[in-house]
Amino acid sequence: MPFILSGIKYSMDFGCYDKDSGEVECYLEIHRDTRTSCAITIQMPNPEAVGCVERFATFLSFLLVIITFPFSLFECFKVVQEFERAVIFRLGRLRKGGARGPGLFFVLPCVDTYRKVDLRTVSFNVPPQEVLTRDSVTVAVDAVVYYRIKEPLNAVVRVADYSASTRLLAATTLRNVLGMRDLAQLLSDREAISHMMQANLDEATEPWGVEVERVEIKDVRLPVQLQRAMAAEAEADREARAKIIAAEGEIKASKALKEASLVMVDNPMALQLRYLQSLNTISAEKSSTIIFPFPMDFLRTFLGGAGPSISPSLPI
Repeated sequence: MPFILSGIKYSMDFGCYDKDSGEVECYLEIHRDTRTSCAITIQMPNPEAVGCVERFATFLSFLLVIITFPFSLFECFKVVQEFERAVIFRLGRLRKGGARGPGLFFVLPCVDTYRKVDLRTVSFNVPPQEVLTRDSVTVAVDAVVYYRIKEPLNAVVRVADYSASTRLLAATTLRNVLGMRDLAQLLSDREAISHMMQANLDEATEPWGVEVERVEIKDVRLPVQLQRAMAAEAEADREARAKIIAAEGEIKASKALKEASLVMVDNPMALQLRYLQSLNTISAEKSSTIIFPFPMDFLRTFLGGAGPSISPSLPI
């Protein structure tokens, strides 16, 4: 890499290469006008290099497989299902190539160990959590969480027990999310709370290779005293609405009666017809005796020419 310092052109080279002894040698050379003015060489151990003891142990394992052949094949060949992956360690080191599976894979006895990881979606219930909402109401809330393993290597290497860690984190996240909401929001915005909890859990479990697919709020249990108070409030609200509806019905009925009275004033016979209709309705109940006045206006047609006129105000 060329550079200029005080009007003089320099060039610098830097690189690393592996040695047969398992070490990495790094060098730094600075040239001035095609002449080497400084050279630095650094040797450091290669963390991925296999030591002599590890090579000797691997050789003995291969030798054991050859001596006990073909019985050793039952211990060397393993099978994982379509929904499983195997993470292999050789003398404590993670083997290259990532997780094995699905299908058949090979391990060496005594030096190789492996762990199976299930990639299927797993669900678990979050125990009921006593949560104090933002408006100082104590409620018990439980939820269900669905998750799956996305990166088998991270799930084995970066966390001791991904299942237990996810469960504890879900319970803590549930309390934190619900503590920022009011009781009304908790009862009406369950879907928004579930999405918020899923996003928080997924972000926290991503380094572990765990993907949270879904979170659902199962039940919200209120104290008995609060349930009674809410029931009384709902009952009073319904009674108030019923009274308002009845009053509105009376107003509409009075307006209809006013319009009917105006029609009857214009046509007096309409009043008589309404009178007869009311009598017909009352006569449906045969268990009662009805006494009603009979107006003389109905007899004018029959008595008009037979004699003197009869006052309409005198009932028969």
